[in-house]
Amino acid sequence: MQRALLPMALALGGFVTYVDSRPTWDDTGITAGALFVISAVFGYLGPSRPWVWALAQGIWIPLLSLVRGPNGWAILSLVVTFVGAYGGRAIRAWLE
Repeated sequence: MQRALLPMALALGGFVTYVDSRPTWDDTGITAGALFVISAVFGYLGPSRPWVWALAQGIWIPLLSLVRGPNGWAILSLVVTFVGAYGGRAIRAWLE
């Protein structure tokens, strides 16, 4: 199951970044919330490697920021995904 999760995490992170990059989309809170929830789900499903899920989903926004022009605040997407992934892992440990 772990092998199937990585492509899904990359795809979902890319999709959220795609939606966030649209000119008509201007809601950082929803983007951050989506990244947090998706990362928490992956952290719950794959608790042995939450850092992988956080990077797979959160790296897209900083990479896009590097291409479009430097934006130091884009790195915060990684903070959101790491908190989500490790939070999902903690919930799974608490429930077991």
